[in-house]
Amino acid sequence: MADAAIVLGAAAQNGQVSPVYRERLNHAVLLYRQNYVNKIIVTGGRAEGSEISDAQAAKKYVIGQGIPKEDVLTENKSAVTRENLLYSREIMESEGMVTALIVSDPLHMKRGMFLAEDLGIEAYSSPTATSRYQSLRTKIPFLLRELFFYEGYKILKMFSI
Repeated sequence: MADAAIVLGAAAQNGQVSPVYRERLNHAVLLYRQNYVNKIIVTGGRAEGSEISDAQAAKKYVIGQGIPKEDVLTENKSAVTRENLLYSREIMESEGMVTALIVSDPLHMKRGMFLAEDLGIEAYSSPTATSRYQSLRTKIPFLLRELFFYEGYKILKMFSI
C-alpha cells in the first residue's frame, strides 16, 4: 500500500475535467477503493479564464465518485508535469507521507516516473488501464510530445549539473 496516488493533471474546462483527466481520476478512485492508497492527490493549477483550478475540478469529480473529501488533497499551483510532482511532494511532506503511486496514461508514465525520481519521491507507476489516446492518430502525437519533453529535460539536466 502507498500513502497516496498522485494523479498527473490533464486539464479541466468550465469546472469539468477533460476526458483524459477523467480516465486518470477513475484509475485513482479504483486504487483507493481497492486499498492500494490512503489518499488521492489531484493536481493542476488554474488556467487563464477558469474560475477554479484543474485540481479543484478533479477533487469535485473524485468526491462525486464517493471518495471522502478528507482523503482528496489538492495541488493547485502547477502548470506542467514537473510542477504537479514538485508541489505534490510538498503536500506529501506536510502530511507525513513517504510513498506514492503515480497515475497517468501509459505513454506519459516514463517521463512522470523520471521526474518523480529526480524530485526524490519514492514512487511506483500505476498507468491507467484505459486511455483516451486509442487510435494511432491520437497516440503518435502524444508519444512524440512525450519523447520531446523527456529528452529535452534530460539534456537540460545535464547542463545544470
